[in-house]
Amino acid sequence: MQANHSHYCEAGASVELGSGFFRADSRPARDFGVLLLRWLAQGTAASQPLTVLDGLAGCGIRGLRYGLEAGATAVWANDADPDRLPLLTKNLAPLRAQGLSLNCTALTIQKLLAQLLLEERRFDLVDLDGFGAATALVPAALEAVRFGGILYLASSDGRSFTGHDRAAAVRRLGAAVRAQPCSWELALRLQLGAIARAAWSLGRGVEPLLSFSEGRTFRTAVRVSRQPAAAEELQLGLQAYCHRCGNHWGQPLLRWKGLGACSCGAEPVLSGPLWRGPLQAPALLQEALSLEDPQRPLLAPAAQRLLLRLLADDGLPPEASALADLGRQLGGGPPPLAALLGALRQAGWRASASGVQAQQFRSDAPWPELLATAARLQSGGSDG
Repeated sequence: MQANHSHYCEAGASVELGSGFFRADSRPARDFGVLLLRWLAQGTAASQPLTVLDGLAGCGIRGLRYGLEAGATAVWANDADPDRLPLLTKNLAPLRAQGLSLNCTALTIQKLLAQLLLEERRFDLVDLDGFGAATALVPAALEAVRFGGILYLASSDGRSFTGHDRAAAVRRLGAAVRAQPCSWELALRLQLGAIARAAWSLGRGVEPLLSFSEGRTFRTAVRVSRQPAAAEELQLGLQAYCHRCGNHWGQPLLRWKGLGACSCGAEPVLSGPLWRGPLQAPALLQEALSLEDPQRPLLAPAAQRLLLRLLADDGLPPEASALADLGRQLGGGPPPLAALLGALRQAGWRASASGVQAQQFRSDAPWPELLATAARLQSGGSDG
């Protein structure tokens, strides 16, 4: 990867950056988009087009990579800034030279999505990578995704998504959000919940394929289906967190009878509605990873490390806990994560490291038992 003030090279793409915002360290997100489209191409007949909408294109590197590396046959790249249109057109010129269908436009994303809806245009992959909360765009964006296609969405509104601006969370997410240690996962589940509710209102279903964050931007890729899967609505619910003892628990909205007090007697804080189902589709991601060419790898090392962590964590059970918060409850340093997970598994519980954030974990063990297990490890006792 090479960059200077005007040019940037990434994988098989080379672009001029211009004066707009660009982050080189967002490459894993771009790598994953290409990987998902490659996977999608495997199930598309050779005679059918493979179409991509890059709705917030910036310099165009995403659209360029979709065409050069992922097999897209048609790319529509759009950026709201008309002053960037010449740069966008220039950077994507190699796609037209290779015979791909190419549209470059300078419309607000709201106008573009409305136009596509009127024209009944749909795409195999819709990529919206913008600033702030993207939830207002979700209904129209879903209309632009063909059945079986992928919506790849990013939001950077960390304050409302993590509970640090609760009024804004109500406005933008239609949800109550309370700050807690596992804030990245909370934000991803809230975003997925908003996507699912919008899809259901259109009569469609969603399947999360990929959910991740580096703390600034919250990214989710979902496959859109013609209708919801059986009992898909059970994945939407509320989550409780106890600041006194660190316990997390939740309940689907369809079965909500009140979350009640924590086992320690304290009243919890509640967040939701949010997604309580899987965050990743590990089998699909493994298929996508198998398409990698060892001689010409698509994934940068950072993207490969992140993907391997996500492959090992489907996001279930839906409550994650932070090792540091566990240490706070114990009144000292927590036990090593590997030792804790091993002891819980030996006792017959499900336990795994979180792929979303380091030094976090999930387990179906009751919280008092988990605390007792951690305390024995902390004191040097045996759990065998």
